[in-house]
Amino acid sequence: MLNILKNLINAVSVSGAEEDVSEVIKSMIADCCDEVYNDALGNLIAVKKSGNPNAKKVMMAAHMDEIGFMVTFIEDSGAVRVAPVGGINWIAVAYGEILFRNGLRGVLVPENKVGAHEYGYTKMYIDIGAKNKAEAEKKVKVGDTCTLAPNLIKLLGNRIAVTKLDDKIACVVLIQALLNMKNMKSDKDLYFVFTSQEEVGLRGAKTSTYSIMPDYAIAVDVTGTGDTPESNPMACKLGGGAAIKIMDSSVICHREMINLMMKTAEAKKIPHQSEILLGGGTDTANMQSTGTGSIAGAISIPSRYIHSGVEMCDMKDVKACVDLLVETIKAI
Repeated sequence: MLNILKNLINAVSVSGAEEDVSEVIKSMIADCCDEVYNDALGNLIAVKKSGNPNAKKVMMAAHMDEIGFMVTFIEDSGAVRVAPVGGINWIAVAYGEILFRNGLRGVLVPENKVGAHEYGYTKMYIDIGAKNKAEAEKKVKVGDTCTLAPNLIKLLGNRIAVTKLDDKIACVVLIQALLNMKNMKSDKDLYFVFTSQEEVGLRGAKTSTYSIMPDYAIAVDVTGTGDTPESNPMACKLGGGAAIKIMDSSVICHREMINLMMKTAEAKKIPHQSEILLGGGTDTANMQSTGTGSIAGAISIPSRYIHSGVEMCDMKDVKACVDLLVETIKAI
């Protein structure tokens, strides 16, 4: 799974520009499905058909977009000004290495005499090493997107710190689950959806759910933990297993799905824990409420330092999420 993750984080996929990572994912799963296609908003949809014309539909989703930056202006000095795409922690990204879609690299730095409490897009710029505007414009243009450069650090035990873990690690879960189910037959039609533009309003989940109209829906995403110094109280911790979502600020999961996941995890001896996330939301919200609605829930990967360059998870938890997703689909 680490090799899958490495391939995904190397693709720049800022919200609205997910084409590169979509192609990477498509190459990994094409022979596991009956159909793989992109819709108008850029969602990548992989379908395993049951062959039953009246089959119920099960939709699994992980968002393939990431937070990042869009070029808004190039100054005479060659400094590249950017706007945030998604929720940026400016202190966390200051002095970070930046990667553009075309392979260009730079560094994100604050203006002189700006204190950390003032960090924000109006006070920061990307330095690509250009001598002036003319030289910079040969490499970048207004509208280009970029993110923190990919990096994966192996820590003690099974833990890793990764740039862009959110939500590439959930894409890994969907990909691995699909690979594990390559030869499995189901009496349901299964839709594995890698959604676009989650970080800017759960947009891809809305359009793809309208298109599919699932009876059952499962989102996979990261969630916070309560196991770091002076963190807010939260039941989730690294190494505690797959987190079964009960509620977050955007959704109250369907009790039937929560119970099914809990019983499945217990029966299959899959490490698991309960998740209530007081701040933040996931694609689950739109998957649950779009159209006539669905029996929706979510499996979350416990993660530390979300929306920074050192997002952390435990690969044992990731495996537990894969196992729980596969077994929940079977149970449905």
